[in-house]
Amino acid sequence: MTTDSLYGERLSNDTVRIERHLPGSVQDIWAWLTENDKREQWMARGTLELRVGGAVRLEFRHKELTYADDPAPPRYADMADSARLTGVVTACEPPRLLAHTWGDQGEVRYELSESGGGVRLVVTHQRLRGLEDMLSVSAGWHAHLDLLVTRVRGEARPRYWELHTRLEAEYARRLAG
Repeated sequence: MTTDSLYGERLSNDTVRIERHLPGSVQDIWAWLTENDKREQWMARGTLELRVGGAVRLEFRHKELTYADDPAPPRYADMADSARLTGVVTACEPPRLLAHTWGDQGEVRYELSESGGGVRLVVTHQRLRGLEDMLSVSAGWHAHLDLLVTRVRGEARPRYWELHTRLEAEYARRLAG
C-alpha cells in the first residue's frame, strides 16, 4: 500500500472508509477484532456479543495505548483515562464480517478478506453527524489501526495522541473539501 492509501476515504457526507493489509490469516485478524485480550492492545477492552442484536460495551483507555509523556490534547482530555461506548451488533458473519452501532456516532462495519498472502481489513464508519465527527473518527480509526498493525507485527507502538493530532490535521486537509 502507498502512504496515501493508508488514509481513509470519504465515501459520502456521513461515511468514511479505511483499509489495511495485515499479515496472518482472516481467523487471526478476526481474533484481534473480537477477543478482548487482543482488542484492548490496540483499541478498547470490553464485550462484543457475536450475534445480531448482541451487546457492544467498549471502554477506551487511551492512556494505556500510548506513553506517559504523550498526553491527550485538551479537546480529548475527557477521553485520556477512560471513555465508554455502547452499541448493538447489526451484522455478524464470523470470521469475515462484523458490524455494530457506535454509540450515537453511527455504525461501524469491519470486513475481512484474504489478500496477497495476508488479510485485507476494511473499516467503514457511516452515519456520522458532520465534518467534525468525520475528522475525529477518521483520525481515531487511522491511529487505532496503526496500533493494530504494530501489535500484529510485534513492533513498538506509536505515540497515540501525537499520531492522532497529526492525523486529524491531515484529515482536515484531505476531507474538508
